[in-house]
Amino acid sequence: MNEQKPTFKEAMQASLLWCKSWENDEISDEVISDRIGELIKTVEGARGFFAVSFSIDCPLMDRFPDALIFQLRSSGEIVVDITVKNLAMSSAMIITHKKNNDPQEMQSERIKIRCIELLKLLNSNQVKKRLDVLLEATKGNGEDLRFLDRWGFDDEQIKAISESIYEVAT
Repeated sequence: MNEQKPTFKEAMQASLLWCKSWENDEISDEVISDRIGELIKTVEGARGFFAVSFSIDCPLMDRFPDALIFQLRSSGEIVVDITVKNLAMSSAMIITHKKNNDPQEMQSERIKIRCIELLKLLNSNQVKKRLDVLLEATKGNGEDLRFLDRWGFDDEQIKAISESIYEVAT
């Protein structure tokens, strides 16, 4: 893996390997957290990490070791932004999968829950600010409107995204 700026694919591969090693008790909470901390310094690294860690069976994103939370909080807006976008996408995809009787619905539900739980652990001011931007877009305004429009979400999906935003606060 390129040590300075991993590609999305390299970050995904490293994340998968590290999650499995952590799950098998081959590396400690501190070691995996330090590795992830380096990886998520770049947007591509963070995207790759979350693409894997939110979606696979690895319990890392269900347990959130303290050392990992420290690294994720330290990365600031990159982590908050990617997690909020994953929350929006997974919330919308739950609706799509439900309509299509697609078994992927369960995976989207797991991603949504993991995003909500992570957002509750991150810097509350950054999270609130970022969620407010997304919430404004669900009302047809603001910076994230292009993000929502690009995916062509329907009214039911937009409503699901809005409801998920409010779940972070509970």
